Amino acid sequence: MSIKKLLVLPGDGIGPEVMREVARVAAWLSRRRDITFDISEDLVGGASLAEYGVPIREEVIQKAREADAVLFGSVGDPKWAHVGFDKRPEVAILKLRQELGLFANLRPAKVFDALADASTLKPEIVRGLDIMIVRETVGGIYFGEPRGIETLRDGERRGINTEVYTTREIERVARVAFDLARKRQNSVCSVEKCNVMESGLLWKEVVTDLHAREYADVTLSHMLADNCAMQLVRNPRQFDVIVTGNLFGDILSDLASMLTGSLGMLPSATLGAVHSDGRRPALYEPIHGSAPDIAGRGIANPIAQILSFGMLLRYSFGMQTEADMIESAVSAVLATGLRTADIMSEGMARVGTDVMGEAIVRELDKLQV
Repeated sequence: MSIKKLLVLPGDGIGPEVMREVARVAAWLSRRRDITFDISEDLVGGASLAEYGVPIREEVIQKAREADAVLFGSVGDPKWAHVGFDKRPEVAILKLRQELGLFANLRPAKVFDALADASTLKPEIVRGLDIMIVRETVGGIYFGEPRGIETLRDGERRGINTEVYTTREIERVARVAFDLARKRQNSVCSVEKCNVMESGLLWKEVVTDLHAREYADVTLSHMLADNCAMQLVRNPRQFDVIVTGNLFGDILSDLASMLTGSLGMLPSATLGAVHSDGRRPALYEPIHGSAPDIAGRGIANPIAQILSFGMLLRYSFGMQTEADMIESAVSAVLATGLRTADIMSEGMARVGTDVMGEAIVRELDKLQV
């Protein structure tokens, strides 16, 4: 098996803490599964601002281009609130998505059996939940032009952001969703606001046309974004794969994450187009933020970061067995009653970041035959 080049970018806040637990899992894979990674590490976000004065350097972007995959932690720190909009820590992840062409964000919302009671919804509503939200990530209102803040003649200020999508941008992310659905429950729900937005109407038309041409075997439905938010709370198990634009995907995936009990449980993958040489740029990250309020206290939940590593093994390296083992190990640990603070409930055993990581590695040992 060839050695895979992996760029690790821990970032800010709890990023370095939870990334250390991924290092335990990678070391276990090397020791017990004979899988070796060529791992390099660099600074992004506030950590990069402190050292270099920018949230991400061109050298890091180039490293990301050359890597087989990027494992990202989190960025954001309130001490950088005074910097200009173009230098805020979050620019690091936006630039990586844009420069690497990472257009399809895969955000699973899966409820582990042991955590069915951790959701704020009734257990019978969320038990068995397994949704995949596919969010477009390099277009829409986050990148559309014109944008900015301007001062009008009367001195009033106006902020401008533009929602823009082209046929090609919609088709390529819809293809990712349809292809994923074929490997799951074969159902896609396309989400937009075609009733009040022309970009939403185009989205619906393009997805419908693509479905008819190439994916007629997949069940396709359409839903307005506000209704989708309501349905995720009312009856989330009706969904298999949801595909939507940048803004709605950002909001809906965070909403879906809380169905599982905690942001600290959910991983994500952001994929680009397959190159002519077969390589596909990809970045993997937990969907939780940097959580500066708990950074350095050793209480952060490392599961989302570890599961992000599992997604990396699955989608970038084709290591399905190892990815399944990581998910099984997490499930087994939760079944024993171990909980970090964010998923703690009565009768469970509260542990810190490192103990949770150690427990997952012990379960991997049990799965190794």
